[in-house]
Parts: sequence; structure tokens; C-alpha cells
Amino acid sequence: MKTFIGPRLRRLRRDANQTQAEMAKALGISNSYVNMLEKNERSVSVPVLLRLFEAYGVDWRDIADEDDTATLNALRAAFQDPLFHDHSPDLPQLRALLSHAPDVARSFLQLHHAYRAATDQLLVLSNASETDLDILRASPEAIVHDFFRDNRNHFPELEAAAQDFWAGPMPEADDIYGALKARLKDKLGLRTRIVPVGDMPEALREYDEDRREVRLSEGLDHPNRAFQLAHTSGLIEQSAVIDALLSRLDLDDPSGRNRCRVELANYFAAAVLMPYDAFRAEALACKYDFAHLSLRFGVSFEQACHRATTLQRDGAEGVPFFFLRIDKAGNVTKRFNSTGFHLAEYGGACPRLDVHTSFRSPGSIVPQFVEMPDGGRFFVFARTVNRPRFSRHTQDKRLAIAMGCSIEHVAAIGYAEDIQQGSPRFAEVGINCRICPRANCDQRAHNAMILNEPVDVRRRGPTRYAN
Repeated sequence: MKTFIGPRLRRLRRDANQTQAEMAKALGISNSYVNMLEKNERSVSVPVLLRLFEAYGVDWRDIADEDDTATLNALRAAFQDPLFHDHSPDLPQLRALLSHAPDVARSFLQLHHAYRAATDQLLVLSNASETDLDILRASPEAIVHDFFRDNRNHFPELEAAAQDFWAGPMPEADDIYGALKARLKDKLGLRTRIVPVGDMPEALREYDEDRREVRLSEGLDHPNRAFQLAHTSGLIEQSAVIDALLSRLDLDDPSGRNRCRVELANYFAAAVLMPYDAFRAEALACKYDFAHLSLRFGVSFEQACHRATTLQRDGAEGVPFFFLRIDKAGNVTKRFNSTGFHLAEYGGACPRLDVHTSFRSPGSIVPQFVEMPDGGRFFVFARTVNRPRFSRHTQDKRLAIAMGCSIEHVAAIGYAEDIQQGSPRFAEVGINCRICPRANCDQRAHNAMILNEPVDVRRRGPTRYAN
């Protein structure tokens, strides 16, 4: 396979403050060959890569890294923005951009990130009475989402720490909570105490550093009590690992960094309770039956779903899922994405997506094949989950979880078997009404900004926005 290193070679030469002739002499090649390499008119040979290592101390795997998966996925996600509806480049074009002009690609991503941050905050603060430069900051939720997506929702450092968490065999599922309590006590000197709801009405967990105590609300069920203890252990014991991960962020905002810290501790807790290899093997064996997985590992349905999105270890990947959590009003309250699917980046508000229908049948799996306006096809399944209940006044605190994957992975998902007979019907969904090009959708709630057809007063279509 041919390897082109033009922009990286040019940057290396400039960092060394050399001319092309000086670099050619250092590598023992001709001036014209250096020139052609920098213009990507010639691919680099293995002997030249080895000489680069000898002359400049550069690992050939770094300078020849033509894949650059994280940046490529970020570019694919960015160009799915409805802003580029008619001008989205295909994958070969994106690879060419990354190969020939990586600095341009990264500058574009930085500009698009700023655009998204401004749009996000202006929509939220559209009634502000005066201009404030702080509105251009991305929300903490957007920061978390982008950070996890850029890492393919997988953090090997936290996986390694979780693998070493238990000094010996992992306890049985029904013994996990007691084992975590004992470990916090013996290793960190922390006492765990269950607190009545009335004594801690506004919190599920509190870590009192002065009293060396972790307080858990009695409103938490058994799996969530164990998860909160594993989370606390992650915050304390893995602070250095989490700090190192956060150092990758170009972010000074304390709120955004703390939000990322919480989610990284959640990641660690999930990895402790659902070890990578064991969870992946069980998931593949049961065809991603998340009710079964939650029982086998003593976790909640939502925790098992979220863990499945993190199975992205090179050479031992699981199905690449996206995860959406939606409330009864249709707000997306959490999203994670180990894919490049724009349904996970921007979607969730389309009423044709059956995640909203799942509220009619609490606790039941609602499977669906969907097709996006650009022709992308996915399998999505949804189910409601319950939030902790503290009193008779908080009986219906339900959310819906949607998990989705590209149609190419559907054979690995058991939930698809009952509706996959013959030729399945694909529901035509969109991201949201304001940017959906499906002019005659009978579920349209807003006139799309990208549709400018004149209104025919003599005809009434499926909705008042369609002729």
C-alpha cells in the first residue's frame, strides 16, 4: 500500500529549520525526490522512513500515520451538519484532504466547533438582553460529547486501570456492593452510609472528604448503589489518569472540565463492573440482549447499553453503537457515539423515531429500521428506564433509551430478528423538522428552513406546511 507523507514531511523539515537540499543530504536522497515527497507526487519507501528515524528521531509509525482515525471521524461528523446539506464531500475526498492538507482539516474542525458552540448557546440564550462573549462557549454537554466522540468513546487507560481494580477474581454480581464498601474502607478509609431521602432530598450521592464518608440515598436501587461506589473510587484513585486524559482538552472552563471528569469516572465505574473481555464475549453470545446483560453483571439496563458503546478496542471491537437518552418532552438528555453517524450527532427529535413511542409501552423493547434523508440506514431499538423514585410525588420519572447501529451490523442484534423477516420496512426519519427535506411528511411540526416551495392556497397537503 502506498504511503504519502507530504504535509508531515514538510512540517518536519521546517521544524528542523532546513531547506529541501539540506534534508535531501541528511536522508541521502535527491533534492527532486524530497520535493516530490512533500507534494505527495511520490509515495515514501521503507528505507527512507528508516532514515527519517535515524536522522530526526521520528518514529515512522507517527510520520506515516495516514489513517488518523479520530480526525477523519470528526470530519465525517462535521460534514453531516445540515449546513453542508448539498455540499458534503465523500470519504475519498475527506481522506485526500487529511492526507494533503491536514492543517486545513484541523482548522476547519476548529472553525466548525466554534460555529456549533455559538449556535448552541444563541439558541438557548436567544432572549438575552445584551451581548456577552461567554455565549460563544460550548455547553459542558457539547464538550463531553465531542471529547468522547473524538476518542471513539473508548479510553484504554481507564480500561487498564479497571482491569487491575480487583486484586484477584472479580466478586459475584450479588457480592459486588459489599466488596466495594469493604474496598473503600480498607484502601481509602471511607465509610459508606445509606441516608434517608428526607436527610438528603436533593442528591443521590455525597462524598464528604472531611468526615471520610460516602453517603448514598436510599432511593438508589442495588445496581446504582454499586455503581456510585465504583464511581467514587474512580474519582479518587484514578485522578491522575483522568487528569492526563483531560490534558488533551484545550479547555479552561471549570464547568466543562468537571463535566468531563464526572463522565470519565462513570466510564471507569462501568469498566470495573463490566470488564471488557467478559462483557464483550457475553454481549456477542446473547446477541446484545441488554436485559440479560444487566442481570448477568448486576447493573442497570441503561448502564449495560452505555457500556456497549465503549467496546472499541483495536482488534476486539463490538458492534459500533450510538446511544441516545430522551425525556418525555423529546429532549435528548445524554448522547454517546462510537460511530460517525449523524443521527447520533444531531438527531433524536424526529417523531417518526420510535424511541418516542416507547413511552406507550414501558419496559418493552421497540425495534425499528430507519432511513435518513441521505439514504443512510440503521437499526434502532428503544426501551424506557425509570429514574430513582423518592416519594409518591415522583412516581413517573421515566426516560427512554435508544441504541442504534448501521444496518450492516444487524445480524449481530437479536432484537432485529422478529422484524427482519423478508424485506423489512424502513421508516423515513430525519434529524428534526426545521432541517428535514421530506416535504410531505405527515408529522411535520415546523416549516423546514431548507424548503422554499411556494404555498398553493388551492391544495391542502398532509400538514399545513405541505401542498
